[in-house]
Amino acid sequence: MTEHPESSWYLNPTARSFSCDPAPSAVLDFHRGMPGYEPTALRACPGLAAELGVGQVFVKEESHRFGLPAFKMVGASWALYRELANRSGEPDRNWTFAELAVHFAGSLTLVCATDGNHGRAVAHTAALLGLPARVFVPARIGRAAKEGIIGEGAELVELEAPYDDVVVRAASDAESDPAAVLVQDTAWPGYEAIPERIVEGYSTIFREIDAQLEAAGLVEVKGRGSGPDMVVTPCGVGSLIQAAVAHYRDRGRSGAATHPVLLSVEPEEAACLLESLKADRSVVVQTGDSRMAGLNCGTVSSIAWPLLHGGIDAAVAISEDQDLQAVKDLENLGFDSGPCGAASLAGLRTALGDAGLRDGMGITGESVVVLLSTESREANPLV
Repeated sequence: MTEHPESSWYLNPTARSFSCDPAPSAVLDFHRGMPGYEPTALRACPGLAAELGVGQVFVKEESHRFGLPAFKMVGASWALYRELANRSGEPDRNWTFAELAVHFAGSLTLVCATDGNHGRAVAHTAALLGLPARVFVPARIGRAAKEGIIGEGAELVELEAPYDDVVVRAASDAESDPAAVLVQDTAWPGYEAIPERIVEGYSTIFREIDAQLEAAGLVEVKGRGSGPDMVVTPCGVGSLIQAAVAHYRDRGRSGAATHPVLLSVEPEEAACLLESLKADRSVVVQTGDSRMAGLNCGTVSSIAWPLLHGGIDAAVAISEDQDLQAVKDLENLGFDSGPCGAASLAGLRTALGDAGLRDGMGITGESVVVLLSTESREANPLV
């Protein structure tokens, strides 16, 4: 494990030998059965590939997922489906959302904390189930994020506190309400089942990428298989990149091309994973102000940490200016990418711009890179 002398990045040369269990295959089937499902686009960017000196760059554009402007619905919908099925007393029944709505009508309230996108996804799923939702947010998040949550019919509770403290308050609120179900996308000791289901839900994104890269003909290239050589993921509490590790470090995958470099990207104001990796233990960081609201988290999820510690190849932190430039550049290329989504491009530029890190990751002029753009500008406008 290598730390840059100036502490600007982290590298784990043994990460591709790490292995773990993947998400259940039933997740993708569940999402395919939901009204409005369609895979989000995976678009090639030859201009970015030329700029960065790699073979190909693809952007997975999560700007529209089940009618919402971010990827979070794939996690919230699966987690709530499984949670309610388990509570029904018939966990193996093939429930529909309509049936679950009738079964639990008026008996439950969904509660969560959010920096924006997760809360809107929980509120949207609650509306599909005919259930009330109470969403706690840091008051400093953008007006559009708040309006999106209210627009889904949820009760919004604003707190003058950082995200980590808002999570504590939401958990306390849910614990004091016998009818409440806490639906949080970060875990801590004693609260892990629902966050684990949320991470499983995110696996649909990576299974789509597999199919899309194969459809792009990469399975024909040098017999390399359909997997990318590098996947770049924005990191808040670490749940989405945990899903990336679970997918690409699956014990059942074989061959170098199916074990890509996994790069984490965080704001300099909230680099909890980077600092934890450098410390070789999970640490809490004090967060600052960042336009990357969904990444402005000070603590790595407890269930994410073991997988990220073992399976992440590299981690970098980016500045607000680097992120803003990436938002503008992606817009010029025709992408609808908010600050959290554009962090992937800013992080890739940071990583490949450092010769030591680039060489350590083994990235060459033939490498195929996938960037996850996790939200649209609607989800998190710049102003």
